[in-house]
Amino acid sequence: MKAVPLHHAHREFKEFLKEKLHSTSTIVAYGKDIEQLVSFLRELQKQQVHEVTKEDIEAFLAKLSKTGYTPKSISRKINSTRTFYRFLKVQEYITDDPSLLVAHPRYELAPPRILTPMEYRALRDAARNDPRMFAIIEVLLQTGIRIGELANLRLEDMQKDALRITSYEKHPERLVPLNKSAREALNRYLLVRPKVAENRVFITKSGKPFLIRNIRTAIERYFRLAEIKEAKVNDLRHTFVAHHLKHGVSLIVLSKILGHKRLSTTERYLEFVKDRGKENTQLVEL
Repeated sequence: MKAVPLHHAHREFKEFLKEKLHSTSTIVAYGKDIEQLVSFLRELQKQQVHEVTKEDIEAFLAKLSKTGYTPKSISRKINSTRTFYRFLKVQEYITDDPSLLVAHPRYELAPPRILTPMEYRALRDAARNDPRMFAIIEVLLQTGIRIGELANLRLEDMQKDALRITSYEKHPERLVPLNKSAREALNRYLLVRPKVAENRVFITKSGKPFLIRNIRTAIERYFRLAEIKEAKVNDLRHTFVAHHLKHGVSLIVLSKILGHKRLSTTERYLEFVKDRGKENTQLVEL
């Protein structure tokens, strides 16, 4: 086992995540978490990866707790740290993994925010005079796709009754049904979409791709205009799931449409859906 400086291992770790095609958000989050850990360890005069102990990691987490981090955030830091240490073991930079000896704090997951019919109708009404944003909101509500998948849509991905979601940040390619409401909203937007060479479906007035962060900001603006409190963009996806579970749509069908890697991810919504209908495979418009 050779001596490896912590800052060097941190840099290699970020490159490793990129090579493994992790999402950009994951790479940034894990990178910042480990940067924070490495900075704390320097304060303890720890310079090499093999010098770090379980007690050092626990001291780091205790400091986070004292400075206001929630148990959920601290648990995420532990996940990042364990991923980092798995990398160190694979590289044979360490023989023992102290992160495995650190316990996660207990906390309860907040239930998903599910928009009521009155809320998502108000959101539609707020965006009705903006064809681009109305189409974005309608597609997210009616298909349940992720905001990153929406931003990445190409014109050639639009089929008559489906959207082709290309392989995106480790998620495999899939077809997502496109119902009448979403199709009409898209067609209305395409009539006024700038005639430019860029083949992304959603673009700016200058013809450049409409970036995820700007889409998110725009949707949040319409949440405010519609006076919908404590809602985020991903709640449109939560609403899609809950609506279809309530109408009895098969978990297997939904899981495939949503691109969930595990059926259990879809199943967790069941506890928030009352009066589930008879199981079927037919999607229902919101």
